[in-house]
Amino acid sequence: MDGREALRRYLEQRKELGETELVLDTLSVEEAMRILGAAMTSSSREAEPSADWRSAIRAAGGAPPARPSLGTPAVSENVANVTSPPETVVPIAAPQGLVVGASARVPFDDSVAKLDTLEVIARAVATCTKCQLYATATNPVPGTGNPNADFMCVGEAPGASEDAQGVPFVGQAGQLLTKILEAIHLKREDVFIANVLKHRPPGNRNPLPDEVTACSPYLVRQIELVKPKVILALGTFAAQTLLETKLTIGRLRGQVHRYYGVPLVVTYHPAALLRNPSWKRPAWEDVQLARRILDSAVAPGA
Repeated sequence: MDGREALRRYLEQRKELGETELVLDTLSVEEAMRILGAAMTSSSREAEPSADWRSAIRAAGGAPPARPSLGTPAVSENVANVTSPPETVVPIAAPQGLVVGASARVPFDDSVAKLDTLEVIARAVATCTKCQLYATATNPVPGTGNPNADFMCVGEAPGASEDAQGVPFVGQAGQLLTKILEAIHLKREDVFIANVLKHRPPGNRNPLPDEVTACSPYLVRQIELVKPKVILALGTFAAQTLLETKLTIGRLRGQVHRYYGVPLVVTYHPAALLRNPSWKRPAWEDVQLARRILDSAVAPGA
């Protein structure tokens, strides 16, 4: 496929998702599409085919101003192929997003508020019957990782592999998440990973509202106990649950939200990246933003 046609499709997809800017460049989506359209109708020259959308913009005469290097972490070739890292990275100064709550909150289930460790939460999840998912699940999947993690990942619900093992993100999507974390120099065991739902929905269907209501207090309490410095919300249900909104991923990405004082970055679920590889580039922008927030939070004097 011609590089400019690939770029056009990419931009149209970003626009359909609600994007108004290309986060890594100073060109807006509309500006880039106008430049691309002018180049496509011009008969004065033919650009070399390219799979790189940046090269296609430059060939169309719309190269954005160069930005100084912001220190992209080194990434091995195999991880780079998975995460599709950009040439430049997202600065910390991203737009401010939604703000949920103040510096602390009272969980909406008093019994869960009394659970004082992650291990106690795990035991409570194992015996929970607040929704019907426990009846069809093989194992509860409360969460895993460092109980004092600075970085926390929140997904949607367990899948088949997670249900079988009782551990979140261990299937194909989980392997991708592990590689993404490694690409920003985070070991899986150093972060805390959990889902909104603690039991697998049958057939991996979407969570139902009553299931989210039943399970959310456990996630809220986990966040309170872990006290992360950054939350990475993976996918629509995680983002909408934590931010108490119905806005789409496209509207929530590229911003720094606040969840009871904790910076929260929204990105696509790894399973969605496996289905749609074109989302890997924006997802990489998101996790780099989360990493930079983390670096700022743990820096001396921060």
